[in-house]
Amino acid sequence: MIRIAVMVSGGGTNLQALIDAQNAGKIPHGRITLVVASNASAYALERAKKANIDSCVIKRKDYGNQVAFDAAIVETLHANKIDMVVLAGYLSILGSGVIEAYRDRIINIHPSLIPSFCGKGFYGLKVHEAALARGVKVTGATVHLVNEIPDGGRILKQKAVYIEEGDTPEILQKRVMEQAEWILLPEACEEIAAQLDKGE
Repeated sequence: MIRIAVMVSGGGTNLQALIDAQNAGKIPHGRITLVVASNASAYALERAKKANIDSCVIKRKDYGNQVAFDAAIVETLHANKIDMVVLAGYLSILGSGVIEAYRDRIINIHPSLIPSFCGKGFYGLKVHEAALARGVKVTGATVHLVNEIPDGGRILKQKAVYIEEGDTPEILQKRVMEQAEWILLPEACEEIAAQLDKGE
């Protein structure tokens, strides 16, 4: 069984989608055994507690530099025997220390169709604000492997979501979550877990 850590910064809706998928037997090759939050007030920690999943908080500001921050994350992941990592609304940038330690074992969900509206500075509502400002008719979500370039790793899955008349960033965000993110992330999680389980 592949041991999965989910890294979060906020409400944890994608974490909840993963927990629900796991409970429904949709991630048979993996098990979420740790939730790592970037701040102590993340509601995702409550979701982890309710699901009886171990959790911890690792704050970027507690470390003098990126190298020390990365080392703390890797040490925690190794101590918990983590095999793969899922970034689910995680807002801190992972440095090369973490990426090297888990090369091709870290996946991220991004709320647009990469390469549109992605990269540094594009997160949360900002992505949907940009899509609406540009006037695109279709947006969506992307699951990709994480490398040293923000949102630059190999694309694993994408799903399109139509923009509708009268959409606000908040309405669009909710639709993208419901129609794309919450579906794609558990699917990609299982695919990578299955590959790792087979030693690929």
